[in-house]
Amino acid sequence: MPKRVFDIMGKRKIFFGISAAIVVVAIAVLLLKGLTFGIEFQGGTVMTLQGAGTVGVEEVREVLKAAEVPDAENSVIQTTDDGSFIVRTAESDTARAQETFSVLVSELDLPEQDVNVTTIGPGWGANVTRAAVIALVVSILSILAYISLRFEYKMSVTAVVALVHDALFVLGIYAIMGREVTPNTIAALLTILGYSLYDTIVVFHRIRENATGLTKRSFMDMTNESINQIFMRWLNTGVIQIVPVLCLLFLGGETLRDFAFAMAIGLVSSAYSSVALASPMYAVWKEREPRFQALKKKYEAQASK
Repeated sequence: MPKRVFDIMGKRKIFFGISAAIVVVAIAVLLLKGLTFGIEFQGGTVMTLQGAGTVGVEEVREVLKAAEVPDAENSVIQTTDDGSFIVRTAESDTARAQETFSVLVSELDLPEQDVNVTTIGPGWGANVTRAAVIALVVSILSILAYISLRFEYKMSVTAVVALVHDALFVLGIYAIMGREVTPNTIAALLTILGYSLYDTIVVFHRIRENATGLTKRSFMDMTNESINQIFMRWLNTGVIQIVPVLCLLFLGGETLRDFAFAMAIGLVSSAYSSVALASPMYAVWKEREPRFQALKKKYEAQASK
């Protein structure tokens, strides 16, 4: 039975269109709706209310309003698997946050419990935001430098385009769903960039090997063959990466799920972008060089005979 060959290069315009649509939609959603940042970035309070199984979200919100909590209408109230509530408010005063906790326990007739309140000031949130931005910028610049030195600048540019594509995809999903961006999200995003870079480098390495002494086919055909040569490795690696993340997503606690959600989306996007975006972009760019232009014309002429 002949080995199946996937014509990635032949369908590159379709892949480029899909990627362009993802980027445009993500940017539009981020500009129009924006991201919902957790208290770690903007300051506020997180409190956990135990034994609230029979209490509704709106009941909690009404008590928050009655207690004159800042911006109570937009407070994030989440239920957990054990029937507790995690309440995030804009309150930045520790004493008032503890008073609000006591009021909630009393008004909602919850069982007596230790005060479980964490308050973060806006200054600390600003520091976290700045550190996250610096980490993202430094990682992208480091990637550009490494791939330019190890391979060539065209590979580094297309690899970074794929990274930006993956980051926008994850952030766009967060904006659409209104999920909070937390430090776990940033940690997952940086991890995703690493996975995306690894997948892309594996393909680039094979392309570079096959391009050595290339004389009998076009650069585009060689790139397509290179992708097919590493296809099973790419598929197996993707499955191995996504399975534990899905286990965390569906079986882990709230904190782990937040990390796993971003990771799951990012892993799918990075697997796609490495073979359907970065590699075709590099091949299109590379084939414009005089040497590979000549090869392209030569084999187009042979094919037309």
